[in-house]
Amino acid sequence: MKRDYKFPHEIRELIKDALPENTEVSGGVLPELKYTFIPMGHSKALHPDAMLVSGIRGAGKSFWWTVLQSEKHRQMVAHLLPKSNIGENTRVSIGFGERPNPKDYPGKDTLIQLSQRFDPRQIWRCVVLHQVIKAPEYPSLPGSEWPDKVQWVIDNPQKVEELLYNADQGLDRAGVHHLILFDALDRTADDWPTMIKIIRGLLQVLLEFRAYRRIRPKAFVRPDNIDDARVFNFPDSSKVLSQKVELRWPMTALYGMLWQYLANEPYRGDIFREGCKNILNQPWEQYEGVWTVPENMQINENTQREVFHSITGSWMGRDSRRGLPYTWLPNHLGDTNEQVSPRSFLAAISKAAEDTPRSESEYEYALYYESIKRGVQEASKMRVWEMQEDYPWVDALMKQLKGLTVPCRSEEITSRWEEKDALKNLQSNISDANVKLPPMHFEEGPDGVMRDIESLGVFKFMMDKRVNIPDVYRVGYGLGRKGGVKAVARE
Repeated sequence: MKRDYKFPHEIRELIKDALPENTEVSGGVLPELKYTFIPMGHSKALHPDAMLVSGIRGAGKSFWWTVLQSEKHRQMVAHLLPKSNIGENTRVSIGFGERPNPKDYPGKDTLIQLSQRFDPRQIWRCVVLHQVIKAPEYPSLPGSEWPDKVQWVIDNPQKVEELLYNADQGLDRAGVHHLILFDALDRTADDWPTMIKIIRGLLQVLLEFRAYRRIRPKAFVRPDNIDDARVFNFPDSSKVLSQKVELRWPMTALYGMLWQYLANEPYRGDIFREGCKNILNQPWEQYEGVWTVPENMQINENTQREVFHSITGSWMGRDSRRGLPYTWLPNHLGDTNEQVSPRSFLAAISKAAEDTPRSESEYEYALYYESIKRGVQEASKMRVWEMQEDYPWVDALMKQLKGLTVPCRSEEITSRWEEKDALKNLQSNISDANVKLPPMHFEEGPDGVMRDIESLGVFKFMMDKRVNIPDVYRVGYGLGRKGGVKAVARE
């Protein structure tokens, strides 16, 4: 390993060109194969037997929902992660998602109407059966509308069982799994009671299909979708919960993803690959024209640190007291559960590369440590924007805390809310139906709301009862911390 190598400053241009402006996968937009990074740690989550997969926003739920629908992407998964048991001939259908597709599954408004008339378990059984018997050898479900299809499933239990059994046996003889994917379940309803009922019905279906060999419904959920105990209020629900798999991005996976983007940039990617050869004497291999990240560059922290520090330098300041860039960056992007969104990580790196650089005579490395700090500010602004979109009530309450220094006593937070009538205003908006999916424990007052914010990874209650807020939210919401990254000025 060569420790004195420094990447040329030109790598900043490579980073800016390679990293996407928007890494969010929505509406079923398929990412290019060369930018499809497959973390080794996601093998278990992709396995057909992992029927309940949980992940924060940006963790890859919609990414995998989309990628698994593509045969060429499944082939790459099979090549790189053979233990995932995703084969080239794995069948994939869609049971629910952000993209409307009324022929394949009922949309939100239809689901809400159906749930008022039918047991949600039967609705989802109907959706699964509808996908499973699409093959020419099976008859289609009677009825052209979803209420008619669900009613037929309810009225013909033996016929439904026979259809599912025969389909499962045929798949087993062929050695094929059939995945039915569910995503964007937060879009199934506009209020918690209805959503809880609909998601509980889907979890009951996941439990039921554990008994089949090859038919595998797979649900991608946000943690708050399944936090309420009522979601698991059905017999043997513990069997579903105990098999839940989390989509996590440890530090090594984040840097592995960065390497994938840099290595596959079409015009300057060779700068990164050749630099890695100089540092590690590491050859690169291609799969279907895609440069794949060598295993040791995916899992070995020492190796990754050497590469990253050849871009940034070894310290986050003039000496080691400020920390190491390799660990400092992800540590300042994690929520209270130490989960880092890959989207935030890429945004921070991209902003650091865009920041006005120092000349080589002033700073010999390509990325200046102050630029990395400004990258964290940018990532924090993005996380705040995501919070505005997903949980507008959190954003409304957090805005009232601007200027506070954390850690702080919980009374300082609640007094800010009282001064601004924040909870009363929120109650008014809820009554006027301007806030969808309000705090789950709003009726319990400030303590209940603070618990809800804690469950989202924004608040952390310390041993001395004070409240702390991780930098990835603190900076964007304009709160201070002694010696911490400076807060972003907000209107």
